[in-house]
Amino acid sequence: MPSSSRSGAALDPRLASAFAEVPVVASVVGTQPVRQFLTAPAKVCIVASLTVGQLPQVVPALGRAGKTVFVNVDSSPGLAQDRGALEFLKNMGAHGVVSTRLSMAEKGRPLGLLTMMKVFVTDRSNLRRSTDAISRGAPDLVEVMPAPIIARMSAQAQRAMSPSVAAGFVETPADVALALALGSVAAATSDPRLWHLRRDQLPPVPPAAMKRSAAPSKE
Repeated sequence: MPSSSRSGAALDPRLASAFAEVPVVASVVGTQPVRQFLTAPAKVCIVASLTVGQLPQVVPALGRAGKTVFVNVDSSPGLAQDRGALEFLKNMGAHGVVSTRLSMAEKGRPLGLLTMMKVFVTDRSNLRRSTDAISRGAPDLVEVMPAPIIARMSAQAQRAMSPSVAAGFVETPADVALALALGSVAAATSDPRLWHLRRDQLPPVPPAAMKRSAAPSKE
């Protein structure tokens, strides 16, 4: 079971338990996929593109189904970017929040919310800024996008972003298997078929796929 992080602390037990069987985070975008996720074995989700009026209907229903619910606060129309919004989510039963903003991770922790910082890695300078923000924010998880970039990152950079969730272009069981082999604790995808992917169903990872290339250059 994955347990490493930047400081050597264990992955939050709730997340470690959830990923033990299905190492996939369901990206639930809008209300349409909610029913499919409710019956899927995946336990963790990121809900996005839900309005502030829809969240109180969706989040508690997912919680009652035993799901661990992160809310993407950057893509929830009508939701403010402040402590009050986080208290609102906490009170309705959300377990965590996702944001590209360092401040949201810092505000969420004192409220007892799990925090996931989303980072887009495009070049070396962006990578340095991201690892610095992660070091200061100390989120519970780092959503690294796009997933294929992880194979281009050095082992040191990957550790600096752990525990990581690979996201973006996660389309097949092989993509999930590679993300885990490269050190991520899970992979995130909006494809409902992968929400049923159990750890014992992962395909083997070819040795060639594990070879790390040079980090992306600044353009």
